[in-house]
Amino acid sequence: MAQRINRYRVRVGDAPLFRVGLTGLVLAVTALVLIAPLSIIFVEAFRRGLPAYLDALARPDTLHALGLTLLVALVCVPVNIGFGIAAAWTVTKFTFPGRSLLLALVELPFSISPIIAGVAYLFVYGGQGLLGPWLAEHDIKIMFAVPAIILASLFVTAPFVVRELVPLMMAQGRDEEEAAVTLGASGFQTLRLVTLPNVKLALLYGAALCNARVMGEFGAVSVVSGNIRGQTSTMPLQIELLYQDSQVLAAFAAATVLAAVALFTLVAKFLIERAEAHSPTESRDAAG
Repeated sequence: MAQRINRYRVRVGDAPLFRVGLTGLVLAVTALVLIAPLSIIFVEAFRRGLPAYLDALARPDTLHALGLTLLVALVCVPVNIGFGIAAAWTVTKFTFPGRSLLLALVELPFSISPIIAGVAYLFVYGGQGLLGPWLAEHDIKIMFAVPAIILASLFVTAPFVVRELVPLMMAQGRDEEEAAVTLGASGFQTLRLVTLPNVKLALLYGAALCNARVMGEFGAVSVVSGNIRGQTSTMPLQIELLYQDSQVLAAFAAATVLAAVALFTLVAKFLIERAEAHSPTESRDAAG
């Protein structure tokens, strides 16, 4: 009787043929869509040898683009970390009308095309925009300059840290923070000594995702920067310029920088997930 019951409790994927076929399909799509394009980037970049690769990266316009990209990342990532902590704390630790709406607004950049975000900034800060005449009157240049690149990058990356922190903070509840406040801790002490240690891995992962997106953003930045070679071109824009100029080797060499950032993010994700799996909290939960 037990054998008859087990016969009808077949789980999806138990059939060997189905399991092998599905696994093969996933591996084939992964190889064609992900691995092959990334491999081609590095193959083409090093096709003429390491000296040619280094010479391509040493172009003055490429170095300027790399420096500008790093500058934008150095500004945007800390700002987004601070904003993400504040927004996640507000949404998860306080109860107020419109809390769900606030969370939806924070995640709005996920559902808006970066091109639209760039155009929106253009209509606000551009010469014919809402604030354009006032900015021109006071000799403040935002559009087609570094401030516009930073603003557009902040817009598209705003949700990344929040998205990682909110579910974890919600799952942890408020008991530990309330206990700390009862014992006389201030709000900042509670945040620093209780909340942040519990979410540090999620915070690191959110920061890594934010950094990768900042360095790889193309759409919004292409609208607000003007894509001026050697002045407002970030690495993604520089790659496009090089490819349009038929500088294929230089374009692939620059692309390896962004590909390396993506690979670093994947490695960071793996290490953070591994650390979470072996964290003391996980071990205590497993023991319980």
